[in-house]
Amino acid sequence: MSMQEKTLAEIPRPVRELYEKGKLAMQRNNIDYAILHFEQALKKEPGFYECREALREAQIRKGGSGSKSIFKKVFGAASVSSQIAKAQVALRKNPLEAIEIAESILNEDPDNSMAHKIIAEAAMQSGMPRTAILSLGILARQKPEDKEIKMQLADLFMQMDEVDKAEAIYEELLRLYPNDADIARAYKNVTAKKTLQVTGFEAVAEGKADYRDLIKDKEEAIALEQEQRAFKTEDVAERLIKEYEERLRNEPNNMRIVRSLAELYAQKKDFDKALEYYEIVRNSELGNDPSLYKAIADTNLKKFDYLIEQLDKNAPDYAEKLAQLQAQKQAYQLEECKQRAERYPTDLNIRFELGVLYFQAGKITEALGEFQKAQNNPQKRIASLNYMAQCFAKRGMYDSAVRMLQNAIKEKQTFDDEKKELIYQLGCVYEKMGKKEEAIEQFKQIYEVDIGYKDVAAKIDAYYAGQQ
Repeated sequence: MSMQEKTLAEIPRPVRELYEKGKLAMQRNNIDYAILHFEQALKKEPGFYECREALREAQIRKGGSGSKSIFKKVFGAASVSSQIAKAQVALRKNPLEAIEIAESILNEDPDNSMAHKIIAEAAMQSGMPRTAILSLGILARQKPEDKEIKMQLADLFMQMDEVDKAEAIYEELLRLYPNDADIARAYKNVTAKKTLQVTGFEAVAEGKADYRDLIKDKEEAIALEQEQRAFKTEDVAERLIKEYEERLRNEPNNMRIVRSLAELYAQKKDFDKALEYYEIVRNSELGNDPSLYKAIADTNLKKFDYLIEQLDKNAPDYAEKLAQLQAQKQAYQLEECKQRAERYPTDLNIRFELGVLYFQAGKITEALGEFQKAQNNPQKRIASLNYMAQCFAKRGMYDSAVRMLQNAIKEKQTFDDEKKELIYQLGCVYEKMGKKEEAIEQFKQIYEVDIGYKDVAAKIDAYYAGQQ
């Protein structure tokens, strides 16, 4: 079902009156009454975007009031899960109904990520891009490192010809994931479209003409087309390297070209040359960019992986050389991350990354310290609590591990893979404590919804076999 989004001027008077009553109630801080009017208006006109935007504002104001909602007191997480399941069923048959159900959850829990995901998907199915953008924007703020959500958001902005907004999102993603080919390709598409818009090639932007017919210099058209191909072949990469190096002779201080050359050489697995170019950028005025240090680190790690791939598996010293390279890689990873943490001491994402590396290296005390800092990042809090619990368990502090996992499980609303992992770890800690009954109760929770999760089925079978 396609539903065109409408402005206030396109809405019938009776629906506009409901909307105005809702706005008036908002001004008087009567939020529940405002939500009721907005919902009534949207039942009559689901495409009334301004009303939906006002509803979301009311939901957020209600959620931030600080009072414990009646919904959560009476129904709790089980009812939310039930509503989510109902909305997911509706999504397949009636997307507008799915939006309505999901928004009833947002009335009491405006940050519910599953509800926003359902609304975004249902809105896209219904041809309501602004409604989808509204929820995807909230999801993107909740999870600023979520590549998929941000790419969906940017794609919608592109569809609506809001190229500047799409470009800003891809620039942010490139800072987070500088070597991601999908993001780089999408970013080039955005910048190409922006160029076409700026130069007035309306027909090209709308797909009514071939841009090659409009560019006088055929060689320029070919180069532009090659840069936007899904996969750069060796020939194209080689050609781009030559072009960039030629440009660099004329623009020796253009660090964008230098960084592009570094990325191209890394693609060709000429890692030493790539690192030379990255070093030039690092010594320039752009050298303090966190994404640059991440790109350098990733290139070094790819170099280690490449060296490991080149080892002769039939050689008598293969195992020794493999262990040596793996140890060097781990030592480099840890040292490099420590340096980034010192350089950017308030970046909690780096703190989390460093904690994981300490944990993998068996440095439990150091890992625990980093996870205690990283838990202050809302996006890393649950994962940090999980790792902290594992640190306590490795030190034999099982009671602390149990408390940590129980707190994380309480905070985690959605029964997704992350929650399964928390419950699984809690079961494992109970096993180590010799509390078989408590352990099996945890594994049963997972078994009832996902029989194939890790070795849960084997644990359940072994328990009941022992009972018999």
